[in-house]
Amino acid sequence: MAGQSDPQLSLFSAGEVEFLAEDEMTNIIPNVRMDALNMICGDFGPFRPQIPVKVPLWLAIALKKRGKCRIQPPDWMCVERLTQVLDSEREAPREFEPLPFHYVEISRLLFDYARDDIPDIYLVRSLIEDIRDVRFHKVETGLVLINSRNHGMKLKNLSAMEVNLVRPFMVRAFQAFDKHDSGDQQALDGNSQPTSIDRGKRRTLRPR
Repeated sequence: MAGQSDPQLSLFSAGEVEFLAEDEMTNIIPNVRMDALNMICGDFGPFRPQIPVKVPLWLAIALKKRGKCRIQPPDWMCVERLTQVLDSEREAPREFEPLPFHYVEISRLLFDYARDDIPDIYLVRSLIEDIRDVRFHKVETGLVLINSRNHGMKLKNLSAMEVNLVRPFMVRAFQAFDKHDSGDQQALDGNSQPTSIDRGKRRTLRPR
């Protein structure tokens, strides 16, 4: 996409957006007993076997790598829910279905580090890829633009990655709008300036 080829117009790289997504909270099922972990960002735990506990995604991945927990996939990462989302996305070319702000990054991280914790992983992965492709196509084709003259944009329910990708298009659009408006204003200003002939006519047409 254009946004990916022009880093000067993007605020975050894909890796940076994924890093931010790791702060999202998720549930894990510990298989060991541990005391609470005291972090700068907060306290998490204590951990007891088979008792769900909520932790940041980055901590869940760290514990998963060490074989100390299972990660519970979020409710939206199921075949039934994703099938409904995909159908709705295809039926509404100008609207975006509500999904977690970091749905792309969360699913990618879980596919990489918690494959064995996701039921029907291949179908879930295929559905998420299809949803992402449909939504990205809407962004690329500019269907969220509703009023270019007033710079009005419809961005409801866009995800973090989609916002990051649409940003370059918006920057270019705003630059084009501003340039167009400036040109119109200059033309109006030029047309409103009286010529020397007009000034002469005004002098000769004074009322007696």
